[in-house]
Amino acid sequence: MNRPLRTTLGGALTALMLTTVAVAPAQAQAHPGGRPPAVLALPDGFQPEGIATAGRYAYFGSRATGAIQRVDLVTGRGTTIGAATGTPSLGLKVDTRGRLFVSGGTAGDARVLDTRTGEVLARYQFATAPTFVNDVVLTRDAAYFTDSNRPVLYRLPLGRGGALPPADAFTTIALTGAYEQVGTGVNLNGIATTPDGRALIVVQSSTGTLYRVDPTSGASTVVDVPGHTFTNGDGLLLLGRTLYVVQNRLNQIAVVRLNHAGTAGALTGTITDPNFDVPTTVAKALGRLYLPNARFTTPPTPTTPYTAVAVRAH
Repeated sequence: MNRPLRTTLGGALTALMLTTVAVAPAQAQAHPGGRPPAVLALPDGFQPEGIATAGRYAYFGSRATGAIQRVDLVTGRGTTIGAATGTPSLGLKVDTRGRLFVSGGTAGDARVLDTRTGEVLARYQFATAPTFVNDVVLTRDAAYFTDSNRPVLYRLPLGRGGALPPADAFTTIALTGAYEQVGTGVNLNGIATTPDGRALIVVQSSTGTLYRVDPTSGASTVVDVPGHTFTNGDGLLLLGRTLYVVQNRLNQIAVVRLNHAGTAGALTGTITDPNFDVPTTVAKALGRLYLPNARFTTPPTPTTPYTAVAVRAH
């Protein structure tokens, strides 16, 4: 048996009755009593995709320039901490040491930044074109990245005390078993761990299928969610045994209650919000779920407005 892949996320949510939760329109400003704003303004033209949270702060990556924006979720104020790279910054995760792991999209790489200074601590070149390093999950001893253009995961091992490895010390894990790459579109996308921490769960956007992946061998099996696929599946978030699956162009989050091993689950509800405009990924903070609006259906310009939206975690 594999050693549990302990994530940096914890907690558990109770099972839900099968419902669709529609959230009332949000206000863009903080409540006079100090309640954090439900809609957060991001820089015009930013084109956000990834989000990671730590305490009262959220970090957003720009798929246009690679810049990293830090936003105070209580005040709504933002500041740039990571300079533009000219390549995308997509899936993000923050570890307990204040380091931000960044998926590099078409650059085929990953970067690790200091969240206090924006300094790039390390960079890893996983692949060259065609590649699309899309999302990342952190465990106790590694970071795992998906590639939407290739049927592989990239494993970045972490040493004692979370030490970052040398630039060439990553492993490419080929997926076998049930998983099949489809065409040249977006395949592997969001990634999380199973509730027991022994395996990984990925979503294939092109088919809407969830897969359980052995992190050592790459062997994959379909996560059995009877009667349901997850069309346009994007970011994943696991809280306890509840898996949140963002369905970007459907403007909703599917809520799935998994068994302990993550081999099967049941759809228990969906979360929608009138402020959603093609949300891509999701992170939890301050008792709520936060999602950036990528606005894929809106032609981007330097003045196009972008936001992130908070909804209740059901």
